[in-house]
Amino acid sequence: MITLDSVWFGYRRDEPIISDLTWRFTPGAMTAVTGPSGRGKSTLLYLIGLLLTPWSGAVRAGDVDLGGLSDGRKSRFRATRVGFVFQDAALDPTRTVLDNIVESHLYNDIPRGEAVRRARELMERFEVALRADHKPGEVSGGQAQRIALCRALLARPDLILADEPTGNLDVRTSQLVVDTLAELAGEQRTVIIATHDPDIVGVCDEVLEL
Repeated sequence: MITLDSVWFGYRRDEPIISDLTWRFTPGAMTAVTGPSGRGKSTLLYLIGLLLTPWSGAVRAGDVDLGGLSDGRKSRFRATRVGFVFQDAALDPTRTVLDNIVESHLYNDIPRGEAVRRARELMERFEVALRADHKPGEVSGGQAQRIALCRALLARPDLILADEPTGNLDVRTSQLVVDTLAELAGEQRTVIIATHDPDIVGVCDEVLEL
């Protein structure tokens, strides 16, 4: 279970973006983090994913204060427990689609052969299997986002952080992504989506408004 305990954070000391935020994310639920632009939706995901450190307060997994972990254990937590889905896909343009998906196996002890097998299964599921030998610049924006989703799910993480995951997608692909996130929540994973899309907010189990 991920909990926030009186979390404060900002990029300038005199301008907090997140102020005294306390919240408990329910395993098995899909939670929408919503609010106007600039209110810290993406920032909150980075704090939960240990890409940023709160000024004060704590981000906890169970009883463990994640901020108190060593850098090595934070990296391990991100690699094995967290799946990130960013709005812009964040794929390496110099590597093939398949290599973009399996690159995380270097950090989570999945043998490359197993990583490739899992990647191909995910690519089939998200209808990008035929693009395995292509570079990101040769696929559409919707395909790139589905590839990024495959990468996020490779290690079978129990925490999914999705930052505006349907912002650049057509209606059909958006529905596929949302349905997949809901399915993951149904497997007792914690799914947190930063979004301003009222349709996504409407299908989430819980809503945290910043």
